[in-house]
Amino acid sequence: QLQLVESGGGLVPPGGSLRLSCVISGLQLDDGNIGWFRQAPGKEREGISCITKLGGKVYETIVKGRFVASRDPDNNSVTLQMNRLTPDDTGVYYCAAGPSPYPSLCSLSRYEYNNWGQGTQVTVSS
Repeated sequence: QLQLVESGGGLVPPGGSLRLSCVISGLQLDDGNIGWFRQAPGKEREGISCITKLGGKVYETIVKGRFVASRDPDNNSVTLQMNRLTPDDTGVYYCAAGPSPYPSLCSLSRYEYNNWGQGTQVTVSS
């Protein structure tokens, strides 16, 4: 059974950093794409980063240069290092797994992912 479990969320002041982890079971990293999404209160879930099964990465403009997605094949997990956080980064962060029809491409559309974790809360506030 495919399962994704996020961790690492919390409360951090503006300018701070957090590192999220997504441990995956039932799917190997080499078998699909992994996306990172977030949902702020009252807003739709938005894609912020994705990583292909070959290790290619895509970032949404609003996080490019601040967030770094990485693969950890030894632990079959992915991480999201988030730096220079602002209050606008507050929300529930999700990882999701989806098929990889094109090995070098991944999508930031939530409709391309069919398995989701339960989410982890990130709050950026002083």
